[in-house]
Amino acid sequence: MKATEAKLLDFLKKSPQFVIPIYQRTYSWSEQQCRQLWDDIMRAGTNDGISAHFIGSVVYIEKGLYQVSSQSPLLVIDGQQRLTTTMLILEALSRHLGDTEPLEGFSAKKLRNYYLLNPLEDGERAYKLLLTQTDKESLLALVTQKPLPDDGSLRIKENFEFFNSQIERLNGELETLCRGLSKLIIVDIALSRDQDNPQLIFESMNSTGKALSQADLIRNYVLMGLEPEHQTRLYRDHWRPMEVEFGQEGYGVYFDSFMRHYLTVKTGEIPRLDEVYEAFKQHSRRAEVASAGVDSLVAEIHAFARYFCAMALGKETDKQLGMAFKDLRELKVDVAYPFLLELYHDYQQDNLSQDDFHSAIRLIEAYVFRRAVCAIPTNSLNKTFATFHKSLQKNRYLESVKAHLLGLKSYRRFPNDEEFKRELAVRDLYNFRSRSYWLRRLENFERKERVPVDEYTIEHIMPQNENLSVRWKDELGPEWKRVHETWLHTLGNLTLTGYNSEYSDRAFIEKRDMQGGFRQSPLRLNEGLGAVEAWNEDSIKNRAAKLAQEAVRVWAAPVLPDEILDTYRNVAVKPEAYNLEDHPQLANGTPMRALFEQLRKEVLALDPSVTEEVLKLYIAFKAETNFVDVVPQKTRLRLSLNMPFHELSDPKGMARDVTNLGRWGNGDVEVGLSEESELAYVMGLIRQAFEKQMGNDAD
Repeated sequence: MKATEAKLLDFLKKSPQFVIPIYQRTYSWSEQQCRQLWDDIMRAGTNDGISAHFIGSVVYIEKGLYQVSSQSPLLVIDGQQRLTTTMLILEALSRHLGDTEPLEGFSAKKLRNYYLLNPLEDGERAYKLLLTQTDKESLLALVTQKPLPDDGSLRIKENFEFFNSQIERLNGELETLCRGLSKLIIVDIALSRDQDNPQLIFESMNSTGKALSQADLIRNYVLMGLEPEHQTRLYRDHWRPMEVEFGQEGYGVYFDSFMRHYLTVKTGEIPRLDEVYEAFKQHSRRAEVASAGVDSLVAEIHAFARYFCAMALGKETDKQLGMAFKDLRELKVDVAYPFLLELYHDYQQDNLSQDDFHSAIRLIEAYVFRRAVCAIPTNSLNKTFATFHKSLQKNRYLESVKAHLLGLKSYRRFPNDEEFKRELAVRDLYNFRSRSYWLRRLENFERKERVPVDEYTIEHIMPQNENLSVRWKDELGPEWKRVHETWLHTLGNLTLTGYNSEYSDRAFIEKRDMQGGFRQSPLRLNEGLGAVEAWNEDSIKNRAAKLAQEAVRVWAAPVLPDEILDTYRNVAVKPEAYNLEDHPQLANGTPMRALFEQLRKEVLALDPSVTEEVLKLYIAFKAETNFVDVVPQKTRLRLSLNMPFHELSDPKGMARDVTNLGRWGNGDVEVGLSEESELAYVMGLIRQAFEKQMGNDAD
């Protein structure tokens, strides 16, 4: 590696051509980064005390050479965002200069021939900077003053327009801008293919520009080390189609999340969003993945990306599936995507029928919506869906999905019909997330002629106005204030209408009988309102009960006969090979037995899913797997907590780190419990291990 300081314009002038390799990300600077660079340039141009302004480095490879004197193109490893943005400024400036030269070297002709073009070259060699794909055509059109392509780069277009407008505001006073440009400094870093590792250098870059996304790092990791022909083939056949499928904006917004879901499917672990790249590297180095080769890996990512775009970005071509995915998107069920990706893959491989796939999607939708209505905490959902695939029996696919959902306990449960109806009737649904979603689903369930719910507004039958009219107070009765506060935003009092402004705060009978009133409404949600004589607490409750009964059909729970469910349950009670009497330290009447019984009671009370298993060397308490193991000793109970030591909150310092130490029990945390007075605090430590396992700690 050779690094030297250089003026940016001098560097551009003596360099023959910059080429952005296909594995590099597209041009991605937003107006924020452009404005910062513009402000820096203008500040440097205004202040004579600023002799130079550093804007970062440009890292490139020139085969076998360190200097830029050769006519070989320079392959840019880092710096394309700054180079491209500088080109946009220079092109915009050249269009405003004409024949003038406010500062020596700054005329339209010199800017074009020194920094934007190679006037003595032909073809692509005539351009100083060659970007990739869509960016390339847009930049070439700009520097040759041709119309931008219709499907061109949005960033190139928007940022050029930004700089053009900024220059227009200077009203022809361009000397400050020119002086600022002349002060820009970079670090010119030339790499040798034979001696430097471009990937390691690329990863370690910490420029002042836009941070690299996890997707950028992954793409470069996959493609950078390959021979050019291999790079081109993989990029053309797989990576470029993915970028197109996601779209220019969507790729930057969604690809990192997609890779997180993909890795969750493949590894069973949920990586942090900012650690997706590291998780991907580990996955790609696994023996079975590495042996299959990079082509197989990229092809699989491409396939799963298509599934993701179908589900998350509305690209599904099947109408029935597309509508189901739309409903999931409105519910914002991102945590379900790892499981859905697996289902979609099996659907594409003909291991899951279209009807069963659709039914499974609707079950997931019902599961998430019912839980939201019942206000069950969502923090375990990511782990629920990340591990769901372990319960699949693919020869009985849909049946096993239903059985698993029915077998979930406690705060992972699938709320039953009675709980769902009860909570739906009293929940504030007006301020519920995606209220248009549940109204649309209720209105259009099993309709072939769908009602465009978005064209209607939500109507409170009993008005929102706190200053109710005398007629409304009389209709609601003596406790009108309590009734108004309790039922205003609930299911029974909400409907849809196209006459919201006409209804206003009118009395119920007027809303019912007026032109376009409830009696004439074609909407299902308004069925029966024409026969109601008064709107009061009983009317609201009755309508809520009716709609809640319909909601049970819309968001249906899975149903399986008991004899089938029994085949999925661990109904056979295994004879215990050991019992507490096999542990002499827990003999009846001993202090440790009494302390253990107290501990056991507290641990089993954590959640209905917790079970106990007595083993030869310890007693295990399990949810999904062991979260605390108890080793009885003469003067204490030695507990092993199954969680990383550094994640434990232990203000009293009772626990110790036993990572990599030989021991009985599972986990890296050891805690001693000697007397009853310590139990409450120790249960706080145990609860952390339990919640860690159940996913309550997940991001």
